[in-house]
Amino acid sequence: MRALAWPFIGTEAIAAGRVRKHQLRSHYRPLFPNVYVPIDASPTLSQRTTAAWLWSGRQGVIAGAAAAALHGARWIPDAEPVEVVWRNARPPAGIVTRRDRLDADEVVQVVGLPATSVTRTAFDVGRLTRGHAGVSRLDALGNATGFDVAAVLQLADRHAGTPGVPRLREALTRHDPGSESPRETWLRLLLIGAGFPRPRTQIPVRDTVGRARFYLDMGWEDIRVAVEYDGDHHRERAMFADDIIRAEFIAERGWRRVRVVAGQREAEILDRVARARCAGVRSDRRAG
Repeated sequence: MRALAWPFIGTEAIAAGRVRKHQLRSHYRPLFPNVYVPIDASPTLSQRTTAAWLWSGRQGVIAGAAAAALHGARWIPDAEPVEVVWRNARPPAGIVTRRDRLDADEVVQVVGLPATSVTRTAFDVGRLTRGHAGVSRLDALGNATGFDVAAVLQLADRHAGTPGVPRLREALTRHDPGSESPRETWLRLLLIGAGFPRPRTQIPVRDTVGRARFYLDMGWEDIRVAVEYDGDHHRERAMFADDIIRAEFIAERGWRRVRVVAGQREAEILDRVARARCAGVRSDRRAG
């Protein structure tokens, strides 16, 4: 049997003679009603998004986190429910449907699928995702697309009565596209919530001729204090060697770094940052 491109609509494949009924039952499984994938497949979010659109009879518009992923946002799990703007109140498991109003300029084509525009996607993600997770999703979308915050606020004015708009406005005040991971967003929000001045993200550290050699996750340039989140990839041998060179370069230019890893207590992190900032302020005063 010739393998079929998947996901596909089962009844269409049978009608076109591309697969027989017994082959459909024995070699494929329904991911959603009448939408099939190979029986042993583990579909990615992109494949599940295509399957959800096929389930809608090619009528729905991809929205929310799935739309953000289509626009290039990272850190969205493959198992994330696919949001579809479509008038069906009984979606199968793995799909969330909404009956939202979408204006013509709020829908675009992305890799062959109708999806909410970047601006509309930011609007939906910010209003429908609670707490730090909403800011994290906005950060990821902003990092991938550089969306215009003013345009999102204009859209919020257009849809002023839509649920979640106050949440969106608040999330946008904390959004920073310089965050390159959810943990960086978490760390930045932790610092701001503790009362520290809002840190700048992706701070360039330059060489003697002014070229940016490295970038710091976040920090305060006036006192040369940086805070960085180190993920598991820093434990790899090649990355560890690069980290040594990077650390020496940054230290030679007078920066103090607070390095944060998974499992550290928030109080401990905040105490270390406070002590580094105090040391930085004292050094700045002596230099002045």
